[in-house]
Amino acid sequence: MEQDLAWAILGLTLVIVELLTGTFYLLMLGIAAFGAALAAYFGFEFPAQAMVAGAIALAGCFGVHAYRARNASTQMAPVDAGQPASFETWIDQGARLARVRYRGASWEARIAGDDVPEPGAVVYVLSAHGNTLKVSARHPG
Repeated sequence: MEQDLAWAILGLTLVIVELLTGTFYLLMLGIAAFGAALAAYFGFEFPAQAMVAGAIALAGCFGVHAYRARNASTQMAPVDAGQPASFETWIDQGARLARVRYRGASWEARIAGDDVPEPGAVVYVLSAHGNTLKVSARHPG
């Protein structure tokens, strides 16, 4: 397979996967792969293609990160923020890791602040990080 075609297929695959995730990082990597495909099309050797891809990916990912950091205050609040959950039990009180019941399921949660909730107490979701919630005994806002 020609190198330019391989890079283009990789770029197209990354762009398609990006459409499923919506993070924009994969879009930058896809654009970087298209840049490498262009370098391969013009006859550059693989090390130059990889450097083109790396430079475009680095600049693009830095741009996305800088944009998100600059506009963090105007981003939409997490959907779960402020929703009540029920404290079930501590997993590791020293690490502030607990089990809470939220939306009919049991979730791992990091307890924010110094509060020590009792089983059955209402806690409020601050954010979700993967499958771990960050909760507080005080209502946000």
